[in-house]
Amino acid sequence: MIERSIFREEHEIWRATVRRFVEKEIVPFHAKWEEDGIVPRDLWLKAGAAGLLCCTVPEEFGGAGLDYLFDVVVFEELWRVGASGPGFLIHTDLVATYILSFGTDEQKRHWLPKMVRGEAIGSLGMTEPHAGSDLKAVRTQAVRDGNEYVINGQKVFISNGQLCDVIVLATKTDTSAGANGITLFLVESNREGFQRGRNLEKLGMKAQDTSELFFDNVRVPPANMLGSEGRGFQHMMTKLAQERLAQAIRSATVTETVIEWTVDYTSERKAFGQTIADFQNTQFVLADLKARATMARVFTDRCIDLFIFGKLDAVDAAMAKMVTSELHCETVDKCLQLFGGWGYMWEYPICRAYADARVVKIAGGSIEVMKTIIAREMFKDRSKSRARHE
Repeated sequence: MIERSIFREEHEIWRATVRRFVEKEIVPFHAKWEEDGIVPRDLWLKAGAAGLLCCTVPEEFGGAGLDYLFDVVVFEELWRVGASGPGFLIHTDLVATYILSFGTDEQKRHWLPKMVRGEAIGSLGMTEPHAGSDLKAVRTQAVRDGNEYVINGQKVFISNGQLCDVIVLATKTDTSAGANGITLFLVESNREGFQRGRNLEKLGMKAQDTSELFFDNVRVPPANMLGSEGRGFQHMMTKLAQERLAQAIRSATVTETVIEWTVDYTSERKAFGQTIADFQNTQFVLADLKARATMARVFTDRCIDLFIFGKLDAVDAAMAKMVTSELHCETVDKCLQLFGGWGYMWEYPICRAYADARVVKIAGGSIEVMKTIIAREMFKDRSKSRARHE
């Protein structure tokens, strides 16, 4: 089998540390958190103390200043055990990187050390009831009023929404300017006028709090603006490849893990005088999934490598996200079938993995959007050529 080559010895030492933390602090309690619909804040403090949060944040802002692969290890070890509850990905891979990329020195010094320690939990406020993948359609407004901005609007499907202390919020500061009218703000959850809605009941990922958020005349100073006014859409576009890469890493990891579970189960479970694994159908199904999972992993690891060197483009990220997401969903479906009736029982990890999987075709941009991005790149030169001849 093709061995992964992107990790060095220090990453594998770190993996062993993360795995011990996950097995001790998360696995025994995750089922209870699924019932509660939320993980305790105490877990965030423990994760911060263990160094699991925001590994790439520079030392000057309270972090360890490590490379991206240390974050990848954390995400993979969570997904390896089906721990979909802790919203570390949003906090680490998106909110912290937004602040690092576009924040002022004051914003970085205020928020990043707290986020590294797990004392402040970050959330990304972009999706609205009528604006999902189409980020230009956001309606939440931030209107200048003297020396403040007044924010009104609503967000939905917000991960870490019940726990968050700071939100990277997408707003419209100029409703007539389209994409050029979008501005990002850092909004504290203790601001007057901010209200958390209900913790949404989802098909899967039940331990991760996912909320509606409401902003009713929330006043913030200009110092809370993240990046430049009217540049919010451009700022968001620079982070989409990273977000989609994270989705690909998740899907590649879960796909491999589910196949391993199924090999173990079918090797022990018997029917008609032989193990399930003895049937040719079982072997063919798993062989096909294994081959494609290996190819998906190789491509995803290549995209990780490109990202580290600043060379991952939107199209490659879209292809990784699309292919791995679809394979992820297909794998949990076919593997659950091989578990038979037990696969339909919530106590079995394959059942929870099946429920958790469906969102991957939606989160981070729908599969249809990924196909549009890829096709647009494929046909752009032909479209230009046709336009010249017309």
